[in-house]
Amino acid sequence: MSYRTFKRLLGETSLERKCRFLFGGGLLILIVGSFAFYGHRTANLLYEQHEITGEMLTQTIMTYEHPVWVKQKEAKESKSDKEAESNEQPGPDDETELDQALPSDAIHKVKVPEFSTDLTWAVRSPDVQDTERPKDFKGHQAMTYLLQNKDAANVHRSDANSAYKFYGAVRATTACIACHQHADKQEGDLLGMVEITFPAHQTEKKLAENDAILLATAIATAFLAMVAAYAIVRYVIVKPVLHLKDVSDQIARGMLDLRADIRTGDEFEELSHAFNRMLRHLVAVQEELRHVNGSLDAKVDELAQVNMRLFEMNNLKNDFLTTMSHELRTPLNSILGFSDVLTGSANINEKQKRYLHNIQSAGKDLLAMINDILDLAKIESGKMELHLADFPIDETIERLVGMLSPLAEKKNISLNYEVDPRLPVLRQDPGKLQQIIYNLLSNAIKFTPEGGRVRIAVTATDNDQLELTVDDTGVGIPLEDQETIFEKFRQGNTAPGANNALTREFAGTGLGLSIVKELSKLLGGEVSLLSELGKGSTFTVTVPTHLADQPDQLDESRAQQAIDLSKLRRVDYGLLEIAGKEAGSPPEGS
Repeated sequence: MSYRTFKRLLGETSLERKCRFLFGGGLLILIVGSFAFYGHRTANLLYEQHEITGEMLTQTIMTYEHPVWVKQKEAKESKSDKEAESNEQPGPDDETELDQALPSDAIHKVKVPEFSTDLTWAVRSPDVQDTERPKDFKGHQAMTYLLQNKDAANVHRSDANSAYKFYGAVRATTACIACHQHADKQEGDLLGMVEITFPAHQTEKKLAENDAILLATAIATAFLAMVAAYAIVRYVIVKPVLHLKDVSDQIARGMLDLRADIRTGDEFEELSHAFNRMLRHLVAVQEELRHVNGSLDAKVDELAQVNMRLFEMNNLKNDFLTTMSHELRTPLNSILGFSDVLTGSANINEKQKRYLHNIQSAGKDLLAMINDILDLAKIESGKMELHLADFPIDETIERLVGMLSPLAEKKNISLNYEVDPRLPVLRQDPGKLQQIIYNLLSNAIKFTPEGGRVRIAVTATDNDQLELTVDDTGVGIPLEDQETIFEKFRQGNTAPGANNALTREFAGTGLGLSIVKELSKLLGGEVSLLSELGKGSTFTVTVPTHLADQPDQLDESRAQQAIDLSKLRRVDYGLLEIAGKEAGSPPEGS
């Protein structure tokens, strides 16, 4: 039987069948072993009884044979004396008399009550020249064994010819030596051997009867044991388990009012009580879950309504920002235009020129913030379009660095750039990419103290990506602000623990990095930040070098996403009024 067959027979079958196989097999082995051992012990006892009978008969036979043996000895001595006196051969009458006095190889029969047939016995001499020496091979073996082992009292051999032979030793004692004057014998020497033959057919018949009775008893016992095992397994073990299974199947179909009913007074009854407790707890939990689900459905409806209101409010906010930005740009452009006209007049003094310069500076800053708000509104509404073109990135970097160099020189900041000469001609939106670089460089210059360093590096990666890195030695961004620095209207705190968004050290609305992040996504890339407070920041923008197809515009579903109220900043006239009073470009984290 293979392992898989054995496993399928015992491991992949029902509990009832496994219990039957295991219990029945073990019981069968136990019964066969016990009855076989009992039969073997019975046969041994019978043979041991033969040995005991042989020992008892040996003494009786020697009592009977001793006078005959003395008579034979005297006849032999008398014959020897006569031959010595007459030196004549014995006559026929003498030989007949001697043969009658010396019955050589005499085999006698005796009746034993335990046996239905007669036992036969004979006395054997150890002298090889004696006519009473053993006649068969087993007899010679027994005689040799008794001669070599003085302590051996008897030896027995079973005969194949339906007979059992017992060989008893006759040894010299002190009385034997003194009476018969055995000059060449010592105490314990072998004088002879009694050979007793028991008929074996009677013994074999009784053993066969005993084996038949044992076999019949074993079969009956095994049958009754299997019936008892079947009843025990079926009604004591399997029936409660099947009841629990039936109840669990009905419960699985939704009948939760059922309960297990087992009254056996044992562990199965305790198991049914535990099963019922678990079921009651399950019903209670399910009821609680039903109430929770109902409450959750109501809250989901409320949340959906809130999201719809937030979506409408977000659209209103975007519309408001767009409308107000357009409305602000018209008078702002007029203010800038008239200030330019007044600046060119010759009849104004230096003080008036300084005032006009302040008007122009503040107006340009306000116009830049309004443009940022318009760009962000376009991005959120999904109306921002790409204009792809082929252009070299090194010219764009050089132009932007030259444009921002006066601001860097004003703060004594070292502004450097490195462009990988292996860069191919880009297929991108030059305006969007230029706006990303401008926002990052202006932020780096704004948040870097005097005497600092700002560097921009452009390299190509192995997977046809453009990697643009801007690093500075500015104030850095706290770790707790790095996750929110790219959100709208956020500016990194220059001191740990500062959380007021309106109390800022640097001017700006906090839209620059948010625009950088959204434009990077629009160009098929991403932006990352590595910063440490007090040591500077490194912004890395990765975009494809060739944008074959215009990527999907920012999904309109972005405007439908739920807005985290904790991240909203109210943008109203008060905020624009504050922004109008600030100087410089939009403030972002460095």
